[in-house]
Amino acid sequence: MYYKFSGFTQKLVGTWASDAYTPQGLKPMASTEAPPIIFATPTKLTSNVTAYDYAGKNRVPELQKFFQKPDGVPIHLKRGLPDQMLYRTTMALTVGGTIYCLIALYMASQPKNK
Repeated sequence: MYYKFSGFTQKLVGTWASDAYTPQGLKPMASTEAPPIIFATPTKLTSNVTAYDYAGKNRVPELQKFFQKPDGVPIHLKRGLPDQMLYRTTMALTVGGTIYCLIALYMASQPKNK
């Protein structure tokens, strides 16, 4: 005799062999062939694709040489004034935010006066 778990009674119940091998009433798929591909039509033919589809030249080797020069300047300040302004602004906001958080913590730790 074959058994399967009944989801209704939460017990094992007797059943046919075909039901015992497909638990909880799941049946094997009727179709074994693959579904059709949705995007089966290519937008470009592979013979017409060039090596580069973007406008512009590759600047990576130039930038590597520029950033790897041993001139003693940190990497985040290599481009001059814009990098310095960004760095100083970031540091000022960080210090200001830290001071603001400490003041807020101090004020929150003090009891309210009535």
